[in-house]
Amino acid sequence: MSTAIIIVFVGITIFLSHYFASLVARTKIPDILWLFCIGLLLGPIGGVVNPDDFGVIGPVFTTVTLIFILFESGIDQRLEPLISSLSGTAKITTYNFISTCLVAGGIAYFYTDLGLLLSVMLGSIVGGTSSAVVTSLVRYFHMTERSRTILVLESAFSDVFTLGVPLTLMTAYRSGYFDIAYVTGQMIASFILASLLGVLGAFIWSILLNRMRPLQNTVFTTPAFLFVIYGIVEMLNYSGPIAALAFGITLGNIDILGPPIMKKVISSKPIALNDHEKAFFAETVFLLRTFFFVYIGISVRMQDWWYMALGAIITGCLFVVRIPIVRLSVARNTPPLDAAFMAAMIPKGLGAAVLASLPLQQHIPGGEVIQSIVFSIILTSTLLTTILTFLVDKTLLANVYMWIFKLSGLGKPRKKQVPKPQTKPPDEAV
Repeated sequence: MSTAIIIVFVGITIFLSHYFASLVARTKIPDILWLFCIGLLLGPIGGVVNPDDFGVIGPVFTTVTLIFILFESGIDQRLEPLISSLSGTAKITTYNFISTCLVAGGIAYFYTDLGLLLSVMLGSIVGGTSSAVVTSLVRYFHMTERSRTILVLESAFSDVFTLGVPLTLMTAYRSGYFDIAYVTGQMIASFILASLLGVLGAFIWSILLNRMRPLQNTVFTTPAFLFVIYGIVEMLNYSGPIAALAFGITLGNIDILGPPIMKKVISSKPIALNDHEKAFFAETVFLLRTFFFVYIGISVRMQDWWYMALGAIITGCLFVVRIPIVRLSVARNTPPLDAAFMAAMIPKGLGAAVLASLPLQQHIPGGEVIQSIVFSIILTSTLLTTILTFLVDKTLLANVYMWIFKLSGLGKPRKKQVPKPQTKPPDEAV
């Protein structure tokens, strides 16, 4: 494909992405579905573009997109709903990961020749949700801030599981040794230390930002500093996505998080991002996510139809299991409609695609099977998430979900214990 054609395609895609975004307000069909279909037509269906054609640019592009999306999402998170959502986030992230490992790993174990360890590895690869897809979708539907925050945080926090567990299982398969205590400790350390480094980086940058503002054209300095933080955290073998999210949340709430010592270093008023910088990040995320979803469609590989069908079966089971997971995770007073959206939103992203390619690259037996099934799960879960969220928003399917959740007691406020009135003893009666 010539350079001129590529440039024309880039321009047309940007125009189409704005048109698809304008359709959301009228149709409530997310633009990511159309962008995903463009990628499918260019990649596995039309054969015009191959993921290998991007070389090292592909993984770098997806990482940069993920950093921007998490950071921009973190800026919009206010501290009060964030704190109130942590309990539900921890529950839904853990329950969803464990259930996915059991369901996906169990089906793969019985219907393939992968064996127990590789089957569990497959389940752990798809145990999280895609930050890029979730953070894009939650903006289109009417949900409470708390429920929206839980979904965004789940997609970010699940990286601790989906990055740590598969890589550890892969190492255990090659070495023949597995220590569950070591795996758990590594995941906890990755989450805590990555969060601390992200928060520390945000405080440092809020100090430096005061000195950068007088310079010209400094809007790119914030993402540049974020890239440095992300790279350092990744080099320390911690979770870069968690650090990026923590950096954004802290910088977005620096006006209330700034400790007293900072006032002596910077000024009486903490330095935060201004409206111009926030608008720049929003436009950058829009541009990056446009090509991100096209790239997802291009990356899907349709080779073995049996494994594609098996991946679709696994995805269907995951959506069924998601309903009790949501009920067990969220607070009793959560609106049933919010729970319906949460049950319909478990897309798998390119993080799973990258991890699914590692067994094949390392010549592990069954690597092709893992890759084919995971790519199928990525495709079907993204499509089902898009379709189901649209149906929940526009059709009577919402009533079905809401009936299930109401039947289990969701949406009812907790009964307050009313103290019984105390009666006076006879001798004290008037």
